[in-house]
Amino acid sequence: MRPRVRLAILLPAALFAVAGCATKDWVKELVGKKEVEVDQRFAGVEKRTADDAQRIEGMGFRLKTVETGLDETGGLARSARDRADTAYTKADSASTKADEVGSRLTRLWNNRHRRDPVETLEVRFAFDKWHLNDAAQTALTSLVKELRENPRLTVDLEGYADPVGTYDYNVALSQRRVEAVRRFLVERGIELPRIHSVGLGPITAGGLPDEKKRRVTLRLMVQPD
Repeated sequence: MRPRVRLAILLPAALFAVAGCATKDWVKELVGKKEVEVDQRFAGVEKRTADDAQRIEGMGFRLKTVETGLDETGGLARSARDRADTAYTKADSASTKADEVGSRLTRLWNNRHRRDPVETLEVRFAFDKWHLNDAAQTALTSLVKELRENPRLTVDLEGYADPVGTYDYNVALSQRRVEAVRRFLVERGIELPRIHSVGLGPITAGGLPDEKKRRVTLRLMVQPD
């Protein structure tokens, strides 16, 4: 009985010893796998951390670039605003000058027909004649001198005739007399735009001798300032 009992005791002990060795190996293997997984996970975390740091660094660079661009844009905006202010000032000054010129032109245009009389004289003609006699030429020579010395002066010529004959003939006669005086002035250097002439035909009103109706009336005029 004793040998059997001893064998029964020793066999479970041996099996336990073998099982214990196997368990240790399995534990070591499991721990080794866990250490490898932990190392891999740690390496992954380190890589993601490095990647995140690189992205953050890139974002910082772009942020600096944007800030620099904003600074440059702000400088350009200020420069453009300064140029715009200068241009506005020049435009305002030009507008003021244009208003002044426009006002002056308007005043001149409104006064274009305004002229003040300075002097009046008459050149008389013989019956049915339009040629200038010596007395007429002497009077016109004095007038030419005055016109030359005063460029602001202009002259109005009005031609007349006596009522003898037909109306149409006397109108044409008055025009020929005006043309004779105008030609005399132009030939002596008086500019044509300074001479305004018209033939008005016969004077039919009574109380005036016919010899005083055969005439050209000259009115020296000056435009007011």
